[in-house]
Amino acid sequence: MTRWTPDPSFYPSPREAATAPVEKLAYVAAFDRTAQRPDAIVVLDTDPDSADYGRVVGWTDLPHTGDELHHFGWNACSSALCPTAPHPHVERRYLIVPGLRSSRIHVFDTRPDPRAPQLVKVIGAQELAERSGYSRPHTVHCGPDGIYLSALGGVDGAEGPGGIAVLDHTTFAVRGAWEADRGPQFLAYDVWWHLTQDVLVTSEWGTPSMIEDGIVGELLLGRRYGHAIHFWDLARRRHVQRVDLGDQYQMPLELRPAHDPTRSYGFVGVVISVEDLSASVWLWHRDGDGADAGWAVTRVIDIPAEPADPADLPDLLKPFGAVPPLVTDIDLSVDDRFLYVSCWGTGELRRYDVSDPFHPVLVGSVRLGGIVARTAHPATPDEPLAGGPQMVEISRDGRRVYVSNSLYGSWDDQFYPDGVGAWLAKLDVDPERGGLTPDVRFFPHGEQFRGLRVHQTRLQGGDASSDSYCFP
Repeated sequence: MTRWTPDPSFYPSPREAATAPVEKLAYVAAFDRTAQRPDAIVVLDTDPDSADYGRVVGWTDLPHTGDELHHFGWNACSSALCPTAPHPHVERRYLIVPGLRSSRIHVFDTRPDPRAPQLVKVIGAQELAERSGYSRPHTVHCGPDGIYLSALGGVDGAEGPGGIAVLDHTTFAVRGAWEADRGPQFLAYDVWWHLTQDVLVTSEWGTPSMIEDGIVGELLLGRRYGHAIHFWDLARRRHVQRVDLGDQYQMPLELRPAHDPTRSYGFVGVVISVEDLSASVWLWHRDGDGADAGWAVTRVIDIPAEPADPADLPDLLKPFGAVPPLVTDIDLSVDDRFLYVSCWGTGELRRYDVSDPFHPVLVGSVRLGGIVARTAHPATPDEPLAGGPQMVEISRDGRRVYVSNSLYGSWDDQFYPDGVGAWLAKLDVDPERGGLTPDVRFFPHGEQFRGLRVHQTRLQGGDASSDSYCFP
């Protein structure tokens, strides 16, 4: 596990990471909604020169049922090259894969055979609870000093507070809770940082009971889901500031800070406004000049709901006569130039030029699936698609975008009650014109996933949302 020289997939700066070799494989979290079969890590061939391009070439079942794999990540990444990293010679080898419902954490070794990840360790829910006080692990990020794992619930699935557990880089043992002083923070979801500025940022979704059986209309209309982001002193592990977006803006989820460590901003996607069903993207930034300035947020993108015949809508939406965009993921290219926004409800993936982060410009769009539209993929033009672009992953060079179609089992069932199916698409990016084109050769779907649904994708060697950097 320890190398004499740094892992060649690590890069000190985002500028150098953008020149990395093209990925040859993608790892995908797949889950069984019925919890009768094991979930799996699925391996896809992403090499266009391969005879297996666009196909499932590896499959590793988990040992238990009922995990509901969701987000996962690498044990180590480019942050290991930061000057403060105590483990400069770790390698990007292990996938850390939490079960959102089971609270188990699985460690897969990809080195012996990258197409057949081997399960080498399972951290049980009890160990996670006893050592950190958390349950319902959600997001994994590799930091310079350990593996950061956000969690939605408290001990044994208690309602909270949610927070961050830290795992050891080498043994994967749970070290404990990260927070020394959480201040007013209670709800949790994503975690990211500005490493060189000693700033950590967290967002909010809901407690286990608020999400596990689907979206609760009374809680949504009562503005009870998360609607704030939190800023922390990374070195001291202390809460610094809570910034409220306004309680009509429910569920600020994915956080995407600028990759350039000299920049002090990032984007957060908001699922829905209870006032008009629109979705939005907000920019966090310094509230004034100087490193000691506080933080503020500015809404920079609004995406309206689309009118629809109530007869075409699921029960949850019939009273509104409209399809909400439901921005459930965003992703920022490694060069910080383009922001991709997934509108899972309308079935649209949008591409914005964010060279001026305060004034994004829409430069590309593609539609696949959607609650009403059911737009087909060009590879299967006669096959209506359920679901929509949900989890988004961008290659390091920014020329390929991968999208999968499942959000979360119970939420899938509410918005796509006739079935969400399973598909994953690759989109080619026109670097000059900004267009997005679905690759007709790359569309694994249906039976290729053996009846499981697919959620997050990770690219071999790293991707736009897996690494952080300490040099510009």
